[in-house]
Amino acid sequence: MSKHFTKLALVAAMAMMTGVSAMAQDTVRVLDEVLIRDSRVSNKAPLTTTNLSKDQLDDAKTEISVPYMLETQTSVVVSGENSKLGETSMTIRGIDATRINVNINGITLNDAESQGVFWYNVPNLGGMAQSMQIQRGVGAANGGSAFGGAISMQTLNPQCDPYAEANISLGSWNTRQYGMAVGTGINKKGYSFDMNYTGQTTDGYVRGGWADQQSLFMSASKYGERSLLKAIVIIGSQHTGITWNGEDTSMLNLNPRYNSAGEYYDANGNTYYYPNESDNYNQRRYQLYWSYLLTENWSLKAVADFTHGDGYYEQYKAGKKAKKYDLTLQGSGSTKSDFITRKEMLNSAYTGNVSANYNGDKLTLSLGEMVLYYDGNHFGSVLWCKDSAGFDTNPYEWYRNTGKKLDATTYAKMTYDFNNDLNIYADMQLRLVDYKLSGYADDLFNMDFHEFYPFFNPKAGLNYRINDRQRTYLVAGLTSREPARSDIKDMLLSNYDGASDTIKAETMLDIELGYQYVANRFAFHANGYAMLYKDQLTPMGRLSSSGYSIKENVDKSYRLGVELEAGYEIAKWFHLDGNLTLSTNKIIDYTYTNMNDDGTTDTITATTNLSYSPDLIGACIATFTPMKNMKLQLIGKYVGSMYLDNTSRDCYKQDAYFLLNFKASYTWHLKNNNQIEAQFVVNNILDNHYRVGAWCGDEDWYDGGSMHHSGWFQQPGINCMARLAYRF
Repeated sequence: MSKHFTKLALVAAMAMMTGVSAMAQDTVRVLDEVLIRDSRVSNKAPLTTTNLSKDQLDDAKTEISVPYMLETQTSVVVSGENSKLGETSMTIRGIDATRINVNINGITLNDAESQGVFWYNVPNLGGMAQSMQIQRGVGAANGGSAFGGAISMQTLNPQCDPYAEANISLGSWNTRQYGMAVGTGINKKGYSFDMNYTGQTTDGYVRGGWADQQSLFMSASKYGERSLLKAIVIIGSQHTGITWNGEDTSMLNLNPRYNSAGEYYDANGNTYYYPNESDNYNQRRYQLYWSYLLTENWSLKAVADFTHGDGYYEQYKAGKKAKKYDLTLQGSGSTKSDFITRKEMLNSAYTGNVSANYNGDKLTLSLGEMVLYYDGNHFGSVLWCKDSAGFDTNPYEWYRNTGKKLDATTYAKMTYDFNNDLNIYADMQLRLVDYKLSGYADDLFNMDFHEFYPFFNPKAGLNYRINDRQRTYLVAGLTSREPARSDIKDMLLSNYDGASDTIKAETMLDIELGYQYVANRFAFHANGYAMLYKDQLTPMGRLSSSGYSIKENVDKSYRLGVELEAGYEIAKWFHLDGNLTLSTNKIIDYTYTNMNDDGTTDTITATTNLSYSPDLIGACIATFTPMKNMKLQLIGKYVGSMYLDNTSRDCYKQDAYFLLNFKASYTWHLKNNNQIEAQFVVNNILDNHYRVGAWCGDEDWYDGGSMHHSGWFQQPGINCMARLAYRF
C-alpha cells in the first residue's frame, strides 16, 4: 500500500492498543474507505468525476431527495411529479437513472428488474452519506453497467467521540421533516454504533400528492488492529399519493394542482376522489462488510447484502371493461363497471462481493467478483367491483408473474505510474446476466421470456500532469447492458397484439478528453465527450399503466458535448461556482408516423433529437459569508428546451426554464462544542410556473381537433423550507 495509507493503518493499530480516544478522525476515514475503494476512482484516473464531501452534503440537508441534492451538479437535470415531494427523478447528460449505476458502499442500489432507483422508497439517503462521487460517462466497473454515469455513495463513518443531533424542518404545503442522529464514538475496544432516523409528511403540491415517508440507518463497527467489521441496516418506508398520471395542458390551465388519479363520478355527475389512491413500499437492506490489511500493499474486502422489498399501489378504475380483469359482470347487462384494484410486488435480492486491492509505489490494482440473485413476484387483485362480478374469493387475483435474475460480474481495474507526471488506467468488466420471466401480466398475456446476456465492458485511458496546477486526460470505454423488465414486457405485449417486435441490449462507446486547472483561488475543468450508441433504449414518450417510461431501441444515435466547470474566490467573503453543458443529442435516420389533424398519416425518416435531452444545461452559485458562521447563497439553474419523444415535433417540445433559489444559514456555537444551526431556503424566487413532460402521443381521442396529445407535471411557483438542527 502507499506509505501514507500504511502509516495511517499503523496509527490505527497503536490507537486500538492504547485507547481509541487517541485515534485520529483521518485514520477512521481511511479504514472505512477501503470498503469503497473498488467503486471509486482517484483524481489520477482519467474519468470525469465530481466529489462531494460531508460538509457539502450537510449543506443540502433541506433536500430529502438525493436528486435535488445534486441539482446544481454538471449535466444533471432533476424533476418531480409533485415538486420535490414524493417521486423524483434525475438525468445525467440526458440519461435516466435506469442507466446510471447508483451504489452504496460498492453495492448496487438500482432495482435488478426495473434498473431504476426509486429515491422516495428510502428518503434522506443523502443524509446517510459520508461522501458521494459522481462519475459521468461509462464510470468505473463495479456490479451493474454504468451506461451514462455512476453515483457512488459512502455511508456515514463513525466519529471518534459520542454525538447526537435532532432536527426539524417546516415548509410549504404543510411539509414537515424531522430526524435524529446519534453515535457512540469509537470506544477503547474499537466498537462503535451510529443511528440516523428521518421522517417526512406533506399534503403535497398537487391534489392527492400527500406523502408519509420514513427511513432508518444503523451501523455497528468493530475496528481491529488490521481489520474492520461493519454491519449496516437501511430501512425505508413510503406511503404516497399517486401523481404519475401527468395532465393535459387545458386541465392544468384551469387548475395547476389538478391530478386525475382516483377520480370518479356518481350517477348525478358529481366528482369524487378515491381516498386510498396510493403507492406503498417497504424496503429493508442488511449489509455486512469485512476488510483486512493483509500486507503493506494488499487489502481484502468481502460484502454480503440482502435486500427485501414489498409493496403495492391501489387505484380506483372507473368505467373499465370487466374482461380486462378476466371477469364477467352478472345481471347488469353491461360489460363495464368501476373497480378498485391493487397491484403488489414482493422481491428479494442477494448480493455477494469479494475483492482484493493492491497499492504500490507505481501500481494500484483492484480485482473483484460480484454476484447478484434476484427473485421478484408481481401479482394483482380486484378488491371491489361496483356491479356484481361473482368473485370466488375476495380479493380476487387476476394475474401473477415472476422474474428471476442472476448477474455475475468479474472486474479488474489498474492504474500504473510511468513517472510522477504520466499514468495509464485500464478497467475491464465481464458481466453474465441470465434473466427469466414467467406467468401472466396484468393485460392477461403470457410473459414467458428467457434470455442470457454476456457483456464485456473495457475502458482505458491516459492521465498527464502538466505541472502542479494542470492536468489533462483521455479515456475511451465500451459498455453494454440488458433491457429492463418494463422494456421486455412492452415488447411481449406488442407481440401479443400481433406485432413481431424484438428488444435488444444497448451498447455505447464513450470517448472523453479533459483538462483541469487548480490554483489557490481559481479552478477550471473542461471536458469533451462523444457517446456513440448502437440500439440505445430511449424513452418514446408514452408511460405504462404503472408510470414507467416505455422505451424503444433506436439503431444509431449519439450524444456529443462539452462540460465546463469553474470556481473563483473573488474575496474571502465571496465565492462564485458555475458549470455549463453544451451538447447535441441525435438519432440518425429515425422513422416515425405522424398523424395529421385531418386523420391522414405521414411516414417520416429524419435525424431527430433524443427525448428528454436538452442541448444546454447550466448552474451558478454565488456564496456570501458576510460574517462568521453565516452563509448566504443565490443558486441558479437553467435547463434548455427538450422533446418528450424522439420525433423533434414542436407539439411535443418542453420549453426551457430558469430557476433561482435563495439559501441562508447561521450556526450558533455553544458551550461544550454544542451547536444550533438554522437554515432557510426559498425556492423559485422568480415564481416561474413551468412544466415538465410526462407523456405524449398521436391518438384520435375524439372527433375533430388535434391528434397530438401531451401530459405535463406542473411545477410550483415560489415555496420555502426552514430547518433547525441542534448538535450536542
